[in-house]
Amino acid sequence: MSLCLASAGVVKTLSIAAFTLAWTHSVEKTAWQEDWQRTPRGLELVRARVKGSGAGMEPPPEARLVEGWFQWSPQRAPLAEVVLGNSGAAGEWRICSDGRCRTFSDIFGHDIGSATITMSVCNK
Repeated sequence: MSLCLASAGVVKTLSIAAFTLAWTHSVEKTAWQEDWQRTPRGLELVRARVKGSGAGMEPPPEARLVEGWFQWSPQRAPLAEVVLGNSGAAGEWRICSDGRCRTFSDIFGHDIGSATITMSVCNK
């Protein structure tokens, strides 16, 4: 199993089992990160963290402040796919794994712009 990323008819495959999805909130300009795991049942959101709050990004009541980040573990079933949109107002989504972060433009080899990206588990 690998992680499949699809955008505008192009599919890229990453051989990673766990990764962090990172971005900057377009209004608050605040860092947000989510830790995901690739599982046989889909993509599982393990932990979320945000550097602040406001503009619809308030951490839930169970969040705890750890080293400047509000952190919590969302309780939801694995997802078959995750669709990401990009307004272009705050930079790109990044995937981080093994201490290295890459933008989707870097992964696809061209500027993604405002194209949507679909993440899923690929069984190849």
